[in-house]
Amino acid sequence: MNAIKETHYKFPGQSNFYKGKVRDVYTIGDQLLVMVVTDRISAFDVVLPEPVPFKGQVLNQIAAKFLQATIDIVPNWVVDIPDPNVTIGRICEPFKVEMVIRGYLAGHAWREYQAGRRSVCGVALPDGLRENDRLPEPIITPTTKASVGHDEDISREEIIKRGIVSEEDYLQLENYTRAVFKRGTEMVAERGLILVDTKYEFGKADGKIYLIDEIHTPDSSRYFYKDGYEELLSKNEPQRQLSKEFVRKWLIDNGFQGKEDQAIPVMSAEFVKSVSDRYIELYEHITGDRFIRQDDSDLTSRVERNIKEALRRLS
Repeated sequence: MNAIKETHYKFPGQSNFYKGKVRDVYTIGDQLLVMVVTDRISAFDVVLPEPVPFKGQVLNQIAAKFLQATIDIVPNWVVDIPDPNVTIGRICEPFKVEMVIRGYLAGHAWREYQAGRRSVCGVALPDGLRENDRLPEPIITPTTKASVGHDEDISREEIIKRGIVSEEDYLQLENYTRAVFKRGTEMVAERGLILVDTKYEFGKADGKIYLIDEIHTPDSSRYFYKDGYEELLSKNEPQRQLSKEFVRKWLIDNGFQGKEDQAIPVMSAEFVKSVSDRYIELYEHITGDRFIRQDDSDLTSRVERNIKEALRRLS
C-alpha cells in the first residue's frame, strides 16, 4: 500500500507553505489555504518514521462529515474538498485559544482532579467524582498557546482580562462550542459511542467567526464505547476507547515514550497495515459509512492534479 509521507507542490499563486506534524498547508494568495492531510502519524509529540496508508483520508473525511453536519450551527472555513486527503478553506485569523470541552472526567482533567484540585480552568468541580464519570454538565477548559513549551490551561476570566479574546467574541465561542459538542454527542450516540472530550479551533474573517481546522476525529477527540461503560465504571476499570491510544500503547510496550534517549521502535509492514486497518475501522464506526479506499497507485500526483483543478475553478 502506498501512502503520502510528504508533499512538495508549487501551485499558481502560492505564497507560503507550512509543514505540521501530519498536515502540509499551502497558502494561496491571501484568500485560501490548501490543507493536505498526509499519512504521517505522530505520538508523544514525535512524527513516527513510517506513514500509515489511508490515515489522512480517514481524518479528512471524518472532519468533512462533521463540519457539514454542523454548518447550521456555525459557519466553517471549508470552501472545497477536491480530494479525499485535501480540504481547501478560507484564510481566517485564528483565535489564540483552543476551546476544549469535556463531558466526562478523563485525561488531563482527571489528573488535575486526582491531584486534589477542584477547579480546572476556573470551572469548579464537585467532590466525590471518579475517573471517567459523566460530569453534571459539559465544561469548557480552554488552553492558550504558550510562547514557549506546551499549551497552558487558562480560565475564561483570564482570557478576557488579558485581551486574548474580546468578551463578546469569547462568549460566542463558548456558545458555538457547546452547540457543536451537543450535535457531535448526539450523532455518535447513534453509533454506540460516547464523545468524551474534544477541542475546537475558531478564526475570524471579515468580522465573522468561523469554525476552522478538523473536528471530531480520533486524533483530536476521545471516544468511549457506550456498551459496557457503566459496568467498567462500577469496577473502576479502564474504558474501551476509540482513539489512536493503541499506537501509544504499542510504543510504550516497545520502550518508547518520546524521551530524548529513546529510539523509535521499528514499525514492521505488518504493524503499519494493522494501524491502517484500525483507522479504517475507526472511520466506519464513527461515521456509519463504509470506507472507500481511493486509488493509491500514484497518490501525490492524484492529489496535485485535484488541487490544481479546484484552484482553477475557484480562481
